[in-house]
Amino acid sequence: MKIDKTKFAENWIASWNSHKLEDILSHYSDDIEITTPMIKMALGIDNGSLKGKKEVADYWQKALVKLPDLHFELIDVTESVNSVALYYKSVMNKMAIEVMFFNEHGKVNKMYAHYS
Repeated sequence: MKIDKTKFAENWIASWNSHKLEDILSHYSDDIEITTPMIKMALGIDNGSLKGKKEVADYWQKALVKLPDLHFELIDVTESVNSVALYYKSVMNKMAIEVMFFNEHGKVNKMYAHYS
């Protein structure tokens, strides 16, 4: 399945900036696995990973409550085979790169976040 990287990136940023968890989760598969240093910092999970939409949703819901002024600003988007990398301004003025891999249905099933 061919993903329009620009459209995906714009929709992804808009969903996060809306703070609507249902919109955010619409980009992800039920078996989503995310890895980010924020998980290690916030939850103390050494490998920084969560798996499954329910677990990820619970984590993101808490983050949205904790960061009511969360706003992302897209800088650039790149693509590879069945994946995109979004470069954006994140919370606390951190720069972020998220590499997202898509399943055959066009949903993100694996994501790695990197922060400055």
